[in-house]
Amino acid sequence: MRVGRDDPKTLQDFLARKLSLSRRGAKDIVDSRRVWVNRKCVWMARYALETGDIVDVSAEIPKAPKKFHIRVLWSDGDYMVVDKPAGIVSCGDAKSVEAMLREQEGMPGLEAVHRLDRDTTGCLMFAKNHAALEAAIGVFKARKVSKIYHAVAVGRFKFAHQTVDAPLDGQDAVSNITREAVGDEASFLKIRIETGRTNQIRRHLASIRFPVVGDRVFGLKNARDPRFLRVPRQMLHASSLALPDPQHPKQEIKVHSPLPADFRAALKLFGMGKGRTRK
Repeated sequence: MRVGRDDPKTLQDFLARKLSLSRRGAKDIVDSRRVWVNRKCVWMARYALETGDIVDVSAEIPKAPKKFHIRVLWSDGDYMVVDKPAGIVSCGDAKSVEAMLREQEGMPGLEAVHRLDRDTTGCLMFAKNHAALEAAIGVFKARKVSKIYHAVAVGRFKFAHQTVDAPLDGQDAVSNITREAVGDEASFLKIRIETGRTNQIRRHLASIRFPVVGDRVFGLKNARDPRFLRVPRQMLHASSLALPDPQHPKQEIKVHSPLPADFRAALKLFGMGKGRTRK
């Protein structure tokens, strides 16, 4: 949308008029960091526009429907691993995966063992009773858990392998990155994390200037390629989870989650197809 001479010159008012929204609705879009002025991400509602500026609104961040079926990937008497969808928090909310699973499975005592970001998809583990939860937390704290993620990152990642060992919030944090494929202005990466700090992968990739595509917080602030505006969420997926069974240590729990449709679409958008050819 090009700003005309007679258009409102504050970003909020401009969006409200052009998109037929209330001022509150326009501000919500700005606050979600989906608005770009001249390919620069802007999140100030009162940002002053000039005649001739180009305003873009990137693809809408997906919102999970109020009620839907959550796919169970694996389950036994003590634990359950599900395929977390995008647009919904893991726990601590009446509309969280945890709350929905409790109702879906008829298990009011179900508790999340760990968390994934709202817009991260993939393997999420739950305990079916509190004793199982405490045992699982002990395994996670002992770093006996193997967590593999996949991400679409901005830029052509030049290393076959790279380890980012950089503290976050005063705590050690280690991410091991493997290049799976390189496409047009983006790369398909596999990340194995040795620690589980808040937003670890997103922050580590941003720190080495290969932020996750679609990340509204740690990602691109200038979109030189308009394709980045078409990605609806951060392209980060928890592909696999493996750990010794907390209740039966001689047994292993190992679960895989396939790449979701929007992730595969992002790979195709940047010329990587299914992302299985390494370059």
